Amino acid sequence: MKRPASTDVLLRSLCLTTMIRQYEDLAGRAEKEGWGHTQYLRNLCEVELSERQARSIQRRLKRSSLPEGKTLETLEQGQLPGKVRRQIPRLLEGTFVERAENVLAFGLPGRGKTHLLSAIARELIIHHDCRVLFTTAFHLVQRMLAAKKELALETLFRKLDRYEVVLLDDIGYVQQDREEMEVLFTFLSERYERRSLMITSNLVFSEWDKIFKDPMTTAAAIDRLVHHAIILELDNESYRAKQARKSQEQAKGGEEGGSPP
Repeated sequence: MKRPASTDVLLRSLCLTTMIRQYEDLAGRAEKEGWGHTQYLRNLCEVELSERQARSIQRRLKRSSLPEGKTLETLEQGQLPGKVRRQIPRLLEGTFVERAENVLAFGLPGRGKTHLLSAIARELIIHHDCRVLFTTAFHLVQRMLAAKKELALETLFRKLDRYEVVLLDDIGYVQQDREEMEVLFTFLSERYERRSLMITSNLVFSEWDKIFKDPMTTAAAIDRLVHHAIILELDNESYRAKQARKSQEQAKGGEEGGSPP
């Protein structure tokens, strides 16, 4: 006669790994606190779901390729322009993703564009279960060119379409030849009114002819991006310049406060 499987084996066969670790402890708590069978089962399900959600968030964060350390907690919001700070709560709600709107951050180097959008994207993963991909514009263009040569560009676009948000960093540095411009424009057009883009750029729109070369293509690209877009203008002081000045002042102060010869 076949022996009945143990509780651990049954739970493992159902892939309920958290329940395996928790069911005995919760059973003891249920006995002490007088839980009924339904409450005990509910609590077991809740710990299992909570653990699964935490693992899912970690997987999405890893797959996103978001830069480490650029979080909402480390973002110096007080250094951002007031108008940008007021827009952050709205962006964190994540409704722009549901509407397939874009977020465009403009500003000179060192203004915190990448940090700001990366922090928002991270919160979208954690609190709204969004699938996000971070990539530099240069890397994505090279990836698309390689796929085009292998006649696999459509396959790549389908893979990218799985992400509700693609964070395209440093689009201002893509000043390449016509073939590179064409695949970038095709990608922007593919996501138009379907999926969200978050883009950082050191170049204002009037300078985007450096990216797309052709005036008609430039106008068409801008039109698609701004049709449904939230624009963030970071005209604040450079973080890096400010930090460098602060370091110099501290070093100078240390020299002045040193022991006399």
